[in-house]
Amino acid sequence: MEEGEYESVLCVKPEVHVYRIPPRATNRGYRAAEWQLDQPSWSGRLRITAKGQVAYIKLEDRTSGELFAQAPVDQFPGTAVESVTDSSRYFVIRIEDGNGRRAFIGIGFGDRGDAFDFNVALQDHFKWVKQQCEFAKQAQNPDLGPKLDLGFKEGQTIKLNIANMKKKEGAAGTPRARPASTGGLSLLPPPPGGKTSTLIPPPGEQLSAGGSLGQTAVAPSSGGATMSWPQPKPATADIWGDFTKSTGSTSSQTQPGTGWVQF
Repeated sequence: MEEGEYESVLCVKPEVHVYRIPPRATNRGYRAAEWQLDQPSWSGRLRITAKGQVAYIKLEDRTSGELFAQAPVDQFPGTAVESVTDSSRYFVIRIEDGNGRRAFIGIGFGDRGDAFDFNVALQDHFKWVKQQCEFAKQAQNPDLGPKLDLGFKEGQTIKLNIANMKKKEGAAGTPRARPASTGGLSLLPPPPGGKTSTLIPPPGEQLSAGGSLGQTAVAPSSGGATMSWPQPKPATADIWGDFTKSTGSTSSQTQPGTGWVQF
């Protein structure tokens, strides 16, 4: 046992009874019916502790905690702790006094749940001991442990459903169609670097669907003066009108009702 090991408590039961047992005549096991169950030799507290890989069953006084007997257990199940053949509440343990003397005594619990906890505490401890031994062997010889094989076995295949992937990619890459413009005339941006005198419509006026302004507009250079804006003529009419004709009078160039103002 190493010097730096600490002692841990595995189980504590407040009441346990100790019995004198007769020598075992055959190899069939111990029977609790052969004990004087109504006359226990001693009663007190049971405590199971562990130090390293060895567990200790300690029988102590309820009040003072004075040690009555101790049974070291290095293997379970084994000769240090045995169950009786006719009950689950009684066990036979091998106690030692530290001077090499050993004796077998019987212990029993009044509650079946206490006997179950006693048994499970020893099982869990030695299960942990077995795992620690396996981990130590694997650390010394790492090649002995099972290796993880992720390769395909002979005849093993996998199936990929590519059809659904193509449908999703096609749906995501389909361009959206641009909506058709409602107006017959589109407004072009001004040429780069050039200055254009844009007529700004007054508040409340908007561009019509055909791209033309309302009846009145404000010229930027007129200081806020308003003027009549010509209505667009049908595309089939001559857009030049009388300007192609040479006339001598200025008054004939201005047609009544056209909306032009002479400056």
